[in-house]
Amino acid sequence: MGTRAMAATSQPLATHTALDVLRGGGNALDAAIAAAAVLGVVEPYSTSIGGDCFLFYHEAASDRLHALNGSGWASQAATPDAYFARGCKNAIPATGILSVTVPGAIDAWCTAHEKFGRTGFAQLLQPAIHFAEQGFAVAPVVAANWQRSVEQLRATPDAARTYLRDGCAPLAGSMHRQPALASTLKLIAEGGRDAFYQGSIAERIVRFSDSLGGLLSLDDFAEFRSQWVKPISTVYRDHRIFEIPPNGQGIAVLMALNFLTQSNVADLQHLGAGHVHLLAEAFSMAIAERDRFVSDQEFAKLPVDELLGEKFARLQWQRFDADHALPQPMMSAFPNHADTVYLTVVDEDRNACSFINSTFSAWGSGLVAGDTGISLQNRGSGFVLEAGHFNCVAPRKRPLHTIIPAMVYRDDRPVLSFGVMGGHYQAMGHTYFMSNWLDFGLDLQEALDAPRFMLYEKELRVEQGVPAETCQRLQSLGHNLVAVEKPLGGGQVIFIDWQNGTLHGASDPRKDGCALGY
Repeated sequence: MGTRAMAATSQPLATHTALDVLRGGGNALDAAIAAAAVLGVVEPYSTSIGGDCFLFYHEAASDRLHALNGSGWASQAATPDAYFARGCKNAIPATGILSVTVPGAIDAWCTAHEKFGRTGFAQLLQPAIHFAEQGFAVAPVVAANWQRSVEQLRATPDAARTYLRDGCAPLAGSMHRQPALASTLKLIAEGGRDAFYQGSIAERIVRFSDSLGGLLSLDDFAEFRSQWVKPISTVYRDHRIFEIPPNGQGIAVLMALNFLTQSNVADLQHLGAGHVHLLAEAFSMAIAERDRFVSDQEFAKLPVDELLGEKFARLQWQRFDADHALPQPMMSAFPNHADTVYLTVVDEDRNACSFINSTFSAWGSGLVAGDTGISLQNRGSGFVLEAGHFNCVAPRKRPLHTIIPAMVYRDDRPVLSFGVMGGHYQAMGHTYFMSNWLDFGLDLQEALDAPRFMLYEKELRVEQGVPAETCQRLQSLGHNLVAVEKPLGGGQVIFIDWQNGTLHGASDPRKDGCALGY
């Protein structure tokens, strides 16, 4: 709880960094950028300046919500034939140089900062530079994930040199330094976005790409720009939920919520079989539409309004069977026609920033770009190679994206800035959190903590804590139940209590982080 300002991130060092920026006169955006830069150092398997960024910013002075799409694009040379010629058959590899797209994060940070920033950009990078240069104590959850990735990191000399010591991952509580990344961050602090996209950093990344047979060029970097976009939204239980439009998967959240509007979910037993079945099927139907349609809207007109319409929600509801699981994989019902960090900050003026930065899979592409210390994302694997598909790879196209920040308004004022991490789980996470909070009356922390589940790729994956009798009943409904040991994602949230003039924050225990305010 706080009264003046609050930050919630997945690492205490990042949360404290955000509060230091706020106390020093910075606003919510400044604090978010500084925290994101730190997270790229202290939680390196989740995010990097070699990744992408999406953000919402509620500007208190104008009382407006702004949305920025900082997802990188494919190379000018990226065509299906280019991938086929490099040995790809049915899909772009999940890792490796062919999965790498132009990183959008630094441009997004600089673009947003130019419009809303209050503290100097170079100053915002100093905490990250300090932790990269002087070292930081590795946190427990980060250490556990690092240990799982040793073989992947050993596979390439640059990644091994950057993230391993004597071939081993650092243990919890040990110090880790990234001097090459510190040098790169210093160049960005001095030269801003141009240092990354037009200077020696871009040259070294492209040279690294060329050495592995990649597609990136200097022009791909120099000509890249983030996009200010118009948010999409729906109303659920008297609250308006805003998401970034496609190529982000936020539309899946809104479709799932529209489906739940047709139901009596609040009358069900929380985490009973009826509740889990209902939300799992809602998510599955939404993901079927996502996988068919979500792509770069500059390359095709997508039926966004129709997918978010009441008529389509009713059509989806008619497909639902309370007594039987629908067949997997789910097929689209629309008629034919032409891993990650999330953080949120609210400042004294009630500017609010919902901010997400990611390299997609753990360690992204698995590659560190030579001597830059930059872990490169694998967002290119979000494309398909199927000719005619909305999301088929093409030059300068942005792929389907999983990272989605959210903002929630009531009575035309922001009340909730939140996000849920976990790749494809994120859309389910947003839906589940909102339903926990609004349908079942759970407080913010309870809504994040609640045992999770996700229907995806023919499996209903459930965390520990879902009752045994629920699991047995779900199996009898036809679900292929799989108990997962690794937690499903993470999450952060800040609630603005306008009536009492206070701020409430929560941070997911599945990560190392915390919510702090003053």
